[in-house]
Parts: sequence; structure tokens; C-alpha cells
Amino acid sequence: MTLKEFFGKDRFAADAGCEIVEASEGHAVVRMTVEERHLNAGGVCQGGAIFTLADLANAVCTNSHGQLSFSINSNIYIMRSAKVGDVLTAEGVEENHHKLPFVDVKVRNQDGELIAIFTGQAYRKNIELPID
Repeated sequence: MTLKEFFGKDRFAADAGCEIVEASEGHAVVRMTVEERHLNAGGVCQGGAIFTLADLANAVCTNSHGQLSFSINSNIYIMRSAKVGDVLTAEGVEENHHKLPFVDVKVRNQDGELIAIFTGQAYRKNIELPID
């Protein structure tokens, strides 16, 4: 099973419309098109939808070494709003590859504008994942 197939089982992210575009050791690219269902009462993309996109990139990065990892801390800074039709891409890069991996994720729209900065830290367990 590939990393993309493993995280295809993340039902919450899939239901939110998140799609893994790239997955390699310590790196992930995840995409989501903003739809009506993602909007908050103010008519822009709800922060939780952006967080879900970035969190999936974080999870792919931290689990990419074949060991089960769970998030223990995450922060997000929303820099600008996203609207219906925007294609958001979250690119995650793992900065620390040890027991407590740290990931930096940048979320950008289709024009390359920075939408959000997400940082995450995980705890890597001594449990092997069923991935190639």
C-alpha cells in the first residue's frame, strides 16, 4: 500500500474534499477546491476547512517514514481569506525527522498567494505502517 492509499482512508479529510497530490519521505502536497460547503457565515472559507487541508499535509509528512505518528501540537495563522472556486494547495515539509517530528506547511491559492501558515509537531510511535 502506498502512502497516498493509506491516507485515502482519512474519511474526514476526504469528505472535506482534500486530495493528496504528492507524498514522499518528509514531503506532501495536498489540494482542495473551496466549495459552498466550506464557507462560514461571513461568506469565506471557514478556518477549520483550511486547517483540515494543512493537517492532512502534516500527517502525510510525519507518517512518511513508515512509522505511525500522531499530532501533538498544531498552530495555524490565516493570512488571507479564500473564496468559492479557489484551489488551495498545502505543501508540507518535515523539518525534524526524529521521535518528535516538526512540519512546516504553507497553504497557497491558485495564484500563489499565501493563505495560511501551519506548523505541526507529532509523536512518532514504534508501530510500523503497512506502506511500501
